[in-house]
Amino acid sequence: MSSEFELETPSGLKDALRLLAEGNATPLAGGTNLMIDLRAKRQRPSRIVALGHLDELRGIRFDRGKVVVGSRTTVTDLLRSPELVIAGPSLLDAARLFAGQMVRNAGTIGGNIACASPAADLVPPLMSLDADVTLASASGSRTVALADYFLGYKKDVRKSDELITQVSWTHPSPRTANGFYKLARRRGDAITVVGVAVTLSASNGKCDHARVALSAVSPCVIRATKAEHILQGQVPTAELIEAAAIQAAAQCSPIDDVRASAQYRRHAVHVLTRRLVSQIWSNLDQGSAGSA
Repeated sequence: MSSEFELETPSGLKDALRLLAEGNATPLAGGTNLMIDLRAKRQRPSRIVALGHLDELRGIRFDRGKVVVGSRTTVTDLLRSPELVIAGPSLLDAARLFAGQMVRNAGTIGGNIACASPAADLVPPLMSLDADVTLASASGSRTVALADYFLGYKKDVRKSDELITQVSWTHPSPRTANGFYKLARRRGDAITVVGVAVTLSASNGKCDHARVALSAVSPCVIRATKAEHILQGQVPTAELIEAAAIQAAAQCSPIDDVRASAQYRRHAVHVLTRRLVSQIWSNLDQGSAGSA
């Protein structure tokens, strides 16, 4: 290892929060991002709080119409949950394309959020499902909408003494469908070039709820709110879906990098938003729900 640090291994959540409250501590979950940053010397923490023994933060449960996922739940855990086929199919879509098997076994849902990467694969589906994040500290806990969690590139609202303990969302209604599409330079084990997640609900032949979330096209994962407003309360005709896709592309602010140009990313947002919304609305219109 290229840097030295003090390693703390708390046995429970209360102990972990106490250590974080003492200050100058970095939490470690799966380590699939932090270990790389340590080797590259992008982070040099003097103290690391390892969360490996906090079993109370791992697991998926269903509580009074809510889906609650502990922050230490791994990507592999998500894929092994048959209930998520109905409760979060777009999240499963993202999990299937998440890195390689070894990373899926270690990487956690809380860690994917906490790293605040604009290309985080699990965040767009969760954001399109109106997920909330629970943050706990030694002095209490608070809940933040995932759509409000990110402040910019690698910046979020989590304080240094806080820990993500769970992610939750309302169980989708029977007339709700969602999906996720990841565009990358190869099918799996690759950083996202463009990610689009869409959730739609139908009532009386109209779209009464719409969420469109975009990754790798802005400093952080965002919702394309202007596209959502075009769809909500309307019958999503081909013309209306095209208008929403244009607005989604207009709202993002991509960059040029080694994986794609900004122009290509914006074009991909347009195409993928149109495709996903069309597919999902078609499923709803034909009386089916779930993933696109």
